[in-house]
Amino acid sequence: MLIGEYSHSIDAKGRLIIPSKFRLDLGEAFVLSVGLDGCLELRSEKEWEAYCAFLLAQNPAKTRALQRTVFSQSERCEADSQGRFVIPSRFREYAGLTRDVVAVGVSNKAEIWDKDKWESYKQSEILSPEEFAAAMEDIEM
Repeated sequence: MLIGEYSHSIDAKGRLIIPSKFRLDLGEAFVLSVGLDGCLELRSEKEWEAYCAFLLAQNPAKTRALQRTVFSQSERCEADSQGRFVIPSRFREYAGLTRDVVAVGVSNKAEIWDKDKWESYKQSEILSPEEFAAAMEDIEM
């Protein structure tokens, strides 16, 4: 399970180190794709296959643009011996990544955010303690 928040930097060659706590779940080869809210997503090959199956099971008349976006804006990647991978420029541009980034574990995927964008998102979208308690009351476990 991918959890936690880790700050890293993209080097001059566009490489990012995968947090060591994510490497076991993602594996040596994984899939990079565009994500919601302007981030990038990393999924293990097994999770990618499940995600693809889910998307393909949806009504194509309603999801064809989504499917085209996801499948055309995804790429298989491999980590090098130091746990780094290259984020192609088109993906860095999509997510507005410059140097400082944050890798966030979100259960079955990792998200890569520009650090400033992540901090802004946290200020507006991450639940306060009171909101968290209220949200937990609304669901049954």
